[in-house]
Amino acid sequence: MPLKDNELVKLKDDIHKMAVLVEAAVDNAVKSLMDMDAVLAKKVARDDHFVNAMDVQIDETCIRLIALRQPVARDLRFITTAMKITTDLERMADNAVNIANRVIELIAEIEEFALADIPQMRDIALGMLTDAVASFLSGDKRLALDVMTRDHLVDELNEKVLNDLMELMTRDASTIIPAAKLSSISRYLERIGDHATNIAEMVIYMVEGQMVKHMKDYL
Repeated sequence: MPLKDNELVKLKDDIHKMAVLVEAAVDNAVKSLMDMDAVLAKKVARDDHFVNAMDVQIDETCIRLIALRQPVARDLRFITTAMKITTDLERMADNAVNIANRVIELIAEIEEFALADIPQMRDIALGMLTDAVASFLSGDKRLALDVMTRDHLVDELNEKVLNDLMELMTRDASTIIPAAKLSSISRYLERIGDHATNIAEMVIYMVEGQMVKHMKDYL
């Protein structure tokens, strides 16, 4: 039995709402770093339960639809893709919380660091997240492919940040602890980009029925 239109609309709407929460968490986590704002960082961590609740709710909806509608072909791929997307969104939110926790630790330690690349990483990763979810909601394969091509930009910035911080730690041993924590923040942002790429890959699967994960030649 095919999915009803209202069931499809509701599932899409819930995933969009979850994505908006995750986008805010990532944005605010990095903003708390740039502003050294412990209150905002703690809010990011405190609000994570909203994302977790939506993850559970959407998974339960998908399981119910599989049981009641017994979908096949494209409808089944749509539901399994939705379940995968919520997993990646939840992990992005976890990375935002990890960033926020590092910020809380850094406030007592940080001195003068060049942080310009961090917000740039955030902007690229958030753009990938927004477009990956949009490609799912619209079934837009070309947008999903575009998301996948941007992953290297986050990877390159992450490598630059890590190299810059390593050079700083080599010059000044007193910076080792805060620089190491900033390194972890950069890695968390890189992982957020990876999760956005995962979503885009699942959209290709949903549209074409072809798994492209780890298939670099596909691009």
